[in-house]
Amino acid sequence: MRLIVTGGAGFIGSAVVRHIIYETNDEVLVIDKLTYAGNLKSLNEVSNNNRFHFKQIDICDRKSLDLLMKDFQPDIIMHLAAESHVDRSIDNPSAFIETNIIGTYTLLEAALAYWKILEKDKKNNFRFHHISTDEVYGDLLGTDDLFTEKTPYSPSSPYSASKASSDHLVRAWNRTFGLPAVITNCSNNYGPYHFPEKLIPLMILNALDGKPLPVYGNGQQIRDWLYVEDHAKALYLVATQAKVGQTYNIGGHNERKNIDVVNIICELLEELVPNKPKNIKHYKDLITYVIDRPGHDQRYAIDASKIYQDLGWKPQETFETGMRKTVEWYLQNKQWCDHIKDGSYARSRQGVI
Repeated sequence: MRLIVTGGAGFIGSAVVRHIIYETNDEVLVIDKLTYAGNLKSLNEVSNNNRFHFKQIDICDRKSLDLLMKDFQPDIIMHLAAESHVDRSIDNPSAFIETNIIGTYTLLEAALAYWKILEKDKKNNFRFHHISTDEVYGDLLGTDDLFTEKTPYSPSSPYSASKASSDHLVRAWNRTFGLPAVITNCSNNYGPYHFPEKLIPLMILNALDGKPLPVYGNGQQIRDWLYVEDHAKALYLVATQAKVGQTYNIGGHNERKNIDVVNIICELLEELVPNKPKNIKHYKDLITYVIDRPGHDQRYAIDASKIYQDLGWKPQETFETGMRKTVEWYLQNKQWCDHIKDGSYARSRQGVI
């Protein structure tokens, strides 16, 4: 098959692309605008494969999308391109409206126009897979409740509101226009190539540099953590096997308080990097509580039973095994991290086509 992956130079998108190249015989075309979080170095492992292609395109650019559909003739579009950092959405909501809502609308229109002219068999087999987040559901107030595919939407941040809007657009294009679409909503991802502004890589890299480990509020916020390579496998399964119109929640079955996540990172670093920066006795001494984020959701937790029952997927990594792999990856890939921190990864993208 031929797949287009939007946002394929991002954290989750690059994991999906690597999975496709390593585990299938499919051909994949990455579309990425290469904003601050897009990093072609995350695709270095597969960049020389003849089944891998890349185009630097903004999903808001309808003309370029139409030309791409015509030339590449995809069987599946996996839509991961999105602005995704809650703090940034609070500081600058407009970028999230533009990419997550207008961009999704533009991509849907291009996909619909392409799908309408396909021959019967190819038309029947085509899929538009929209990848979203559990944050569209808002906050879980109880300690035992779980998000299901029928949980009402109640987004809290500009980011989650923009993703909720994009979900609604995809469902509308499926119901009104017949575009064969599926949607997935995932819990918090972690693993290799995660942009350092996010919690887990930020804590790892700050600790190694002897910098403060900032924890919002009291650190009691609970998230369900999903190893990114497990997620990539689930996404490919949904894209290729799910029935049209279906929605699946994808979770890691790993609920942890934020402060516990930070403590686990510190414990792993004590074991793996006992030689600390000067004047630090324990990595945990770097933990610093900061003013909580506005509108901060307290708990997310996913019921992922539907995808297991329908498609047989369940995560392979526990939080303990996944976290060890993650910390070890950052220790072994300091050059990738340094390119992020010094900005050279962004400068190297100039002139990319």
